[in-house]
Amino acid sequence: MDLESVKRFVEKGGGDYESTVDSMTEKFIEPMVMQGLKIDHIEPGRILCSLIVPPRLLNCGNSLHGGATAALVDIVGSAVIYTMGAPTTGVSVEINVSYLDAAYAGEEIEIESKALRVGKAFAVVSVEFRKKETGKIIAQGRHTKYLAISSKM
Repeated sequence: MDLESVKRFVEKGGGDYESTVDSMTEKFIEPMVMQGLKIDHIEPGRILCSLIVPPRLLNCGNSLHGGATAALVDIVGSAVIYTMGAPTTGVSVEINVSYLDAAYAGEEIEIESKALRVGKAFAVVSVEFRKKETGKIIAQGRHTKYLAISSKM
């Protein structure tokens, strides 16, 4: 791909989506990703959720978008920190996701978040995505958060 084509691919200025994107409310990403997410089980240090993959979260290959998966690692991973009695979920220090398989529109997936460590300053959680019907792992994430937040402002 030539450089101008790459530039057009990344910038996405104008076009059919511009008015739709500009009309979105602030902080729209979490509600867009979380809509339809159900908690099936919750206990200290563990949350098990289910989600039927909606068309709005698909990539151009018609499978669950990697960015949506990463956002769910952030959201569900942060939630499990609260189950350990933490007063805040802090700020992200590191997040990674390994994509192992695909999930498609209408397919039900499980998302399991576990607190690996919740201390005074840091929390580390794991988040695993599985096909509900087969248990096959589709993605694994790990999220590290800094909890000891204080403002200098």
